[in-house]
Parts: sequence; C-alpha cells; structure tokens
Amino acid sequence: MPHSSITTIDGSQGEGGGQILRSSVAIAAVTGRPVHIENIRAGRSKPGLMRQHLTAMMAAARICNAKLTGAELGSCELTFEPQSVSPGFYEFKIGTAGSATLVLQTVLPALLTADGASQVIVEGGTHNQWAPPFDFLTHAYLPQLNRMGPVVHASLERYGFFPAGGGRIVLDIQPAKQLAGFHLCERGAAMGQTARILISNLPISIAQREADKLKRKLQLKDDDVLIDPVSAHGPGNLVFAEVRSEHVTEIVTGFGRVGASAERVADEVVRGVRKYLASTAPVGEYLADQLLLPLGLSASQPPACGVARGGSFRTLVVSRHTRTHIDILQALLPVEIEVTQEDDGFVIAVRPSDVGTAS
Repeated sequence: MPHSSITTIDGSQGEGGGQILRSSVAIAAVTGRPVHIENIRAGRSKPGLMRQHLTAMMAAARICNAKLTGAELGSCELTFEPQSVSPGFYEFKIGTAGSATLVLQTVLPALLTADGASQVIVEGGTHNQWAPPFDFLTHAYLPQLNRMGPVVHASLERYGFFPAGGGRIVLDIQPAKQLAGFHLCERGAAMGQTARILISNLPISIAQREADKLKRKLQLKDDDVLIDPVSAHGPGNLVFAEVRSEHVTEIVTGFGRVGASAERVADEVVRGVRKYLASTAPVGEYLADQLLLPLGLSASQPPACGVARGGSFRTLVVSRHTRTHIDILQALLPVEIEVTQEDDGFVIAVRPSDVGTAS
C-alpha cells in the first residue's frame, strides 16, 4: 500500500550519479513509500535526466502504477509515488544507446517478489562503456541474485553498441515470496579463465590483435579465447575476460573506442584480471555495487521461518560509487551496512536494523 510521507534524497551526494536515482526509485517501488529526488545527477557534466534515466523512471512507474512528477529530459528533480506492483509483460524502448541493463536493474527489484511472473523487454544499448554489459548481467550478477530464491533469465536478441544502440534484451522473472540472504566471502575452487572478443562492423584484425595480447599476457590457450563477429546497427568492439570460481564469476571488460588501440584495450583487461587474481576476495568492484540492493531488500524484510535476512560479501575495493549506494540504502531501508577492512580487501555486511526507516 502507498504511504503518504515522502523521503527526500539529495542526488548530489557522494558520487552524484544516476545510481542514486535508480536505487531510490527501485526501493520506492518495492516498499510502496514515495520518494523525492533533488539535484539529480548533479555530479555529472550534463546534470538532470537523460533518455535512459527517463526511460527507467517511466518503466518503474508502469510496473507499480506510480504517479511521476518532474519526469522530463533535463529535469533535476523528480517525485515518485508508487502504488502496488503489477507483474506481467512490459516492453520499453530507450530510443538511444542508453543502457538497457540499467533500465532493467531499476524495474527488476520490485518484480523479484511480485505475486506473479513477468517478462520485461528493453531496447537500447546492451554493451556500452558506462554501464554493466549484458555479459556481466548473465555471468556475474544474475547467478548471485538467483541464489536468493527468484529465477531470473536474460537473453540477448540483438546487440546494441554505443553510439548506434538498437539492442534488445529479454528478461524472464519467476519471483520468490521473500529474498533469502547469503554470504559470499570465499571464491571456492578455481574453475578456469576464458576470454571473448565481440567485433561488429570493424576489421577482424582488431579482434585478432586483442586476442594475441590476451593469450600472451594471461597465458591463455587458443581455445580459451573466442573471437565473436556479431551483427549490430553500428560498429562495436568489446573484450571480456571471465574468471570462474566455484562460488562466483568475475567479468573484466575492455571497451574498444576511438583513440584506443586494440593493444591498449586488451591491456586494460589484462590489468583488471591481474588485480583480481592478486587478491583472494571473490567480489569485484562492480559486482559489489550490484549486490548491495538485493541484500538490502532481503535484510529489510519481516522475519520469515527459515529465510536468512541480509548477508555479507568480501570485495577487493569499496569505491565512492559503492559508499554512496550504502548511504542511499541506509536512508531508505531499515538496514545497517558495515564495512570492515581486511588485508586484501573489505567485508561488507548488510543486516536488519533495530531502528525504523528514515523519513
């Protein structure tokens, strides 16, 4: 049921980006409590709502029949007043190469515990430099989310690279009654490393040069590196390295772009893999950020027999992005989040709080 009191969130706090907006609205959709966000994306060179943010807000409003005020391109404040969540079929088109995965992550939390199954289709960018690519979603994030009880499956129907866009992702969601928490503090046994190089409407020699560098510097065999020419509306080139362990998969990504040589893109991936392997922490920087919201929602649930609430994970680094996210969750949910430094990383613990939600 909707609540009358509105919580105000300052979008300029911390790193001042779009995640403050997305997480605030996602939590509002789950809890039914309205939220007002001001100074939206104040930390960015072009503040206010861009196309992908506006699409995410409209999408979230549709799934919970919310009243939206201030939902316009360039708007720096917005009020989101949700009603009850309605599972079902939804299709959203960003109309640019804005991130489809970020739109999906805005609407997904409310559908994880809805009273029926849902399918969500988003058209836009599936692989761009400023958001989790589709492969991160499927290999790193969703396996952890599915540990919590829901069954979420993502499929890629079309690739969409920046700046052409035109990609299409389909998300099928079988909800759970409650989100079961979990602990992810060890990687478990090493299961192998592979790499995949996407190339679209560009010379295949770019991918071959990237593959050569990865094989040489990461000691990968020919069969461990896949060059994958794909069809898309525009040019695109991405390099993925996948480090698989028993309990987690880390995805390190390098984005081909104007002014960056194939060797430089591959080197960025090599450095990311080496940094991850130099630590024993299972959770990389970007996955850490993504796990906070579902664990926070789990911790905020009323107690249920046999269902763990909240959890913890060990990560390499706690970015400014992550610290800002922690502040937002603690402002909007009855949870406590503790960050403890260890020799080669940090443990982030998310627990139910004894105090009420901030108003």
